[in-house]
Amino acid sequence: MLAGAGVVRETPVVSSQTLSRRLGETVVLKAENLQRTGSFKLRGALAKIASLGDGSARGVVTGSAGNHAQAVAYAARSLAVPCEVFMPEGAPISKVEAATALGATVTIGGAAVDECLAAAQARAEEGGLAFIHPFDDPVVIAGQGGVGIELLRQVPDVTRVVVPIGGGGLISGIATAMKAELPELNVVGVQVESCAPMSASLAAGHPVAVERALTIADGIAVKRPGEITLPLIQRLVDEILVVDEDEVAEAMVFLLERSKLVVEGAGAVGMAALLGGKLSPRPAGTTAIVLSGGNVDAGLLAQVARRHETQAGRRLVLLARVPDRPGSLAQLLALVGDAGANLLDVQHIREGIDLHIRETAVQLVLETRGAGHARAVTAAVRAGGYTEPRVLR
Repeated sequence: MLAGAGVVRETPVVSSQTLSRRLGETVVLKAENLQRTGSFKLRGALAKIASLGDGSARGVVTGSAGNHAQAVAYAARSLAVPCEVFMPEGAPISKVEAATALGATVTIGGAAVDECLAAAQARAEEGGLAFIHPFDDPVVIAGQGGVGIELLRQVPDVTRVVVPIGGGGLISGIATAMKAELPELNVVGVQVESCAPMSASLAAGHPVAVERALTIADGIAVKRPGEITLPLIQRLVDEILVVDEDEVAEAMVFLLERSKLVVEGAGAVGMAALLGGKLSPRPAGTTAIVLSGGNVDAGLLAQVARRHETQAGRRLVLLARVPDRPGSLAQLLALVGDAGANLLDVQHIREGIDLHIRETAVQLVLETRGAGHARAVTAAVRAGGYTEPRVLR
């Protein structure tokens, strides 16, 4: 029986005809975003704490950007073990609140996960607590391998698995478990461009740190792979791909709109690789894309959705000059309404733009039916005599 059985869920596999047509082969999604605590991390955390026995009696401690923190807190609570967590200053608020709600004592500090891990290790030595590394631990890696064991049972004809890479614990566990049964399996790892240390580390033969940039894929923004995970990746992973922020954002929206799945940036990088044309069709079998987590702040998800609506032409931000006299705004809005656009927001702008003393600028946020309709609305405003209507992005 797997460690954590009865606590860890067997997450579903979701098929997608849209993705299968796009890639030219069968594609399924392994929805680890539906795991308890919202990510695969619970598997490794439970396995590790269970393996400690009496060694966890004084409590456990870890450092994490969020998902591992929640997982350790949940696992510790389920096993009646005290838990402390160190999280970086930029950690998503939802993840901080979730770890706290699960009973962990949370300390915020440090710019990156590496600093939090160092603080957690120091706390472990000082307080006699058991330190739980988020990825560079054989037991944690084995726990994450439960994803692969489930996939072997759920998708008998799987020939490729696409997995997000941060520190490498998830892909190491999946590749180890699955290639033991299917040596010919193609394992593809995906990193985000703003924090992608894996290629340089593989080339050097040892972990190489990179600078961590701001990214919506915070769950895999790890500056360097592990000493244990890197050799496993070198031996078992067939290909490493890199996706950019825009591709990740589009993948998140695609999953939300088409599959009705809320997936965080880190969990969506495999989908980003597919949508970005980075995966080539294989001659046979099924490609499984692991959606590793779904813990995303509602505010960030809304920003990503708004950005997509604007790029798709369904959200138009229009700036127009109007005479500064009564009724001018009403005339402009009537024109926009006649063109079939829905008004979402309106704002007068009198500063920061070159205006005649008897003019004002009006910024309209409009909902349209698509790019063609957005162009038609803009043309109607221009034809109505409003000078220099500008589309803002």
